[in-house]
Amino acid sequence: MADTEPRAERTLADKLNHLFATVRPRGGGEYSLEDVAETIRQKGGPTISATYVWQLRKGIRDNPTKRHLEALADFFGVPPAYFFDDAATQRIDAELQLLSALRDASVRRIALRASGLSPKSLDAITDMVDRVRELEGLPETSPERDL
Repeated sequence: MADTEPRAERTLADKLNHLFATVRPRGGGEYSLEDVAETIRQKGGPTISATYVWQLRKGIRDNPTKRHLEALADFFGVPPAYFFDDAATQRIDAELQLLSALRDASVRRIALRASGLSPKSLDAITDMVDRVRELEGLPETSPERDL
């Protein structure tokens, strides 16, 4: 079912927190503020401190320079438009959701096994997954978020 509710505009803090929650190092835990600041500095980016990144995440500071946003976008592997363009944010969030799901070995195994099946078979599998999600009380996924 399509989401017809208007989406509230997300703040810079919301977007940055979403990146921290979604984009993870190989160990699986969230990047630390120090990891982000130090990596940006090592890459020759603008001067940035862990405290400043924390202030951005909390919404205490909400008007960073273009260079800071570009450096943060580069760190998380997203285009700078993620912070400026709501359509880009939605598209990138859908991609990040997919990547996050594919980190789960069971989900990856199902996706790999489904590769090469006909559209009719893929639709049947999608219907089965939707039914199981319903039985387990999980929220529906909306088609426009699918890639």
